[in-house]
Amino acid sequence: MINIISSISVIGLSIGTFALIVVLSVFNGFEDVIKSLYGVFNPDFKITAVNGKTFSLDEFPAEKIKKLEGVVNFSKVIEEDALFRYDEKQFIGKIKGVENKFAKLSGIDTMVVDGYFVLNEGEVNYAVVGAGVAWYLDLYPNDLSNFLNVYVPKRGNQSSFNVATAFNRRAVHAAGVFSVQQEFDEQYVFLPYGFVSDLMDYENEVTAIELFTNENYNQDDVQQQLKDILGDNYQVANRYEQNMALYKVLSSEKAAIFFILLFILALASFNMIGSLSILIVEKKKDIAVLKSMGADKKLIKNIFSLEGMLISLIGGLSGLLFGFIILYLQQTLGFVSLGSGQGDFIIDAYPVKMKWIEFVYVFITVQIIGFLASIYPVNFLLKNFERIKL
Repeated sequence: MINIISSISVIGLSIGTFALIVVLSVFNGFEDVIKSLYGVFNPDFKITAVNGKTFSLDEFPAEKIKKLEGVVNFSKVIEEDALFRYDEKQFIGKIKGVENKFAKLSGIDTMVVDGYFVLNEGEVNYAVVGAGVAWYLDLYPNDLSNFLNVYVPKRGNQSSFNVATAFNRRAVHAAGVFSVQQEFDEQYVFLPYGFVSDLMDYENEVTAIELFTNENYNQDDVQQQLKDILGDNYQVANRYEQNMALYKVLSSEKAAIFFILLFILALASFNMIGSLSILIVEKKKDIAVLKSMGADKKLIKNIFSLEGMLISLIGGLSGLLFGFIILYLQQTLGFVSLGSGQGDFIIDAYPVKMKWIEFVYVFITVQIIGFLASIYPVNFLLKNFERIKL
């Protein structure tokens, strides 16, 4: 009977450990997917002016930044709210004027779902529209009969609300539609940098410099070097700082999941408390024999504590081993799929990312829970050690 209860304790801890490491690894996978989507749209570093909306490129130390180790390249960017009109439909969103090299640097050209990521061909300019914006405007890249009209307010204070005088307007054809993430798809339209600069009446001005680096270099070191070169007039934001709210939410959700599963694992440890309690009660005669042979209270406690440690050790290791096997199979084969497999999701199967440090943390956590669970039955049931006799 005691062997069955002990086996149930091992299985309970094993299942709890398995669930903990699997859920954390799957969450890591989803976290990487979300970060990669934002990474396509957001650069490694975004340089903006501390004061004001724009800054002049005449004073920007571009050559010094290009020579920094780890810096691959950067793109001039102009970003502004705009009114879009296509046929009879209107929508308010954002324009993002970028250079041609931006597509390859960021990888945004790989997220095109219709048409092509082309900003200009010779003297002809094109727009690449977010999927949400295209849906609201009922816009299709193959439709050459209609232009996408872009309206932005003229610089300076305007006394008239007449569209003809208060707004600058340009018209372009849409070359493609991109889809990255809903937040971006429903706002942004990519346009050529020169086109947007003329539309905004800018003279060698930008709203930001988006900089891309080599992943092999320490990002903190690159950021510090950028700050040293640029001084106090510019703000240098890394990817975390550009999406601080997102990263905080992801961290909070992961911590919440960890503590919920930890609570479930703690509940599973009650099986171990029960098995140790029954074991001590059943082995009172054996305890008395050991006592008559000279065993003291400390030795008896160590024996039953070791039993509890073995239960938590076997349960923890077996759960981690089984979890590793399942996670490895999912990582390589993707046998647990998402949706119907017809392109409903960005990915076809549940993403997985195993972190060895999390395996270590989970194992240590299980052992701590096992140790704490063995303290109560051992101390409580052996408090009358002196009364145990043959």
